[in-house]
Amino acid sequence: MTKKLTITVSDEVYEGLHRRIGRRKISRFIDDIAREHVVEQPEVFRGSLADGYREMAADEEAEKEAREWIESNMGETLDDEDFSGWPGYPSR
Repeated sequence: MTKKLTITVSDEVYEGLHRRIGRRKISRFIDDIAREHVVEQPEVFRGSLADGYREMAADEEAEKEAREWIESNMGETLDDEDFSGWPGYPSR
């Protein structure tokens, strides 16, 4: 469900929103910005993406398992297929 909200902004902000974000996209832009400040997120979504990657990389056992899984599938790919006859295939 959505609610309509009237806000007041300076002329510079108004013009900048229309110039950089574009008409009919401003509401979504403001909603996305405000969401991280006012909506409670589950614990799994807290913190930055970089923090999450650092934490995952620090898990040596999981990294080892992932590496083994990737390497175990080497050579299990399909043969190259000729797509040159397909419509829209770029000619060189």
